[in-house]
Amino acid sequence: MTPTQLRAFATVVRLGSVKAAAADLGVTEAAVSLHVGQLRKELGDQLFNRTASGLAFTPGGLRLASRAVEMLGLQDRTVLEVREAGAGRRLLRLGTSALFAEYAAPGLISLFAERAKDLDVELSVHPTADFERLLVTRTVDATIGPRPARSDSTIASTLFLNYEVVAVVAPDHQFAITEPSVPQLRDQTWLLGPSAAEASGVIPGLVRRLGVPEEHQQIFQSHAAALDETKRGRGVSLTLSFTVAHDLAAKNLARVPGRHLHAQGAWNISTLPGQQATPAAEEMTRFVTTPRAIQSMLRGRAVAHGRFHPAVHVTLWS
Repeated sequence: MTPTQLRAFATVVRLGSVKAAAADLGVTEAAVSLHVGQLRKELGDQLFNRTASGLAFTPGGLRLASRAVEMLGLQDRTVLEVREAGAGRRLLRLGTSALFAEYAAPGLISLFAERAKDLDVELSVHPTADFERLLVTRTVDATIGPRPARSDSTIASTLFLNYEVVAVVAPDHQFAITEPSVPQLRDQTWLLGPSAAEASGVIPGLVRRLGVPEEHQQIFQSHAAALDETKRGRGVSLTLSFTVAHDLAAKNLARVPGRHLHAQGAWNISTLPGQQATPAAEEMTRFVTTPRAIQSMLRGRAVAHGRFHPAVHVTLWS
């Protein structure tokens, strides 16, 4: 039983087909089938059968799937820890939502990295729907954003900050003084950040509830860019209330009145439970709930990724 065989089988389980697994791994379908066949022969179990509805796994196949993920994760963690020990450094891999990465991550990670001089932080931005898979496969050590959908003992989550999403416009916009109706809102141009493109989340949920047509939505590469266009009177934007407090006070922006135009969200840090979590992930979980950490996240303005502490590496995942 080799890591290559286990990885092939685990990918088949995750994606539900040999063809999809081959594409994900960058190999041929024949190679994936060969690895699975070798496992079947060694273990004396069919592992799965093809049916009209997809793959049907045997009890042994399901058990192997669970063990394969654990073994591969342990292998990856061991390689990482050996490399870190040799270099005298540790690495924390964080997967976050786009909204958190732009507004709250810079302050938090800079402060965290300052107190842990031997620690590098690798930040990657992912769709929140992928958080559970990223943790279970040990692609990241922790996720920050909405709580993963899984609620059993496989994932441990800690809530550390509630936030409010509000609608804003330029101060001379008609909606700055007059509460708009839902039909009026649907006719506006909506200037949105990258989080609006996700399938789930507070901002895309609010846009869907309002029924804003796609042709009236403009999605920018950053939330800050969307706000800059909003200040120029180009449309309506959705943002975190604490990030625009300064602009509202300075009358660079105005909050749009109306009960339809605000929503509540929450940020959680999630890891594998108990001893499965890496020491660096446990350290971040303890730190993120402290008053200093919360204050560092509530500075109110977006910071470009290039402004991160040198120990922070940023990867954008499509």
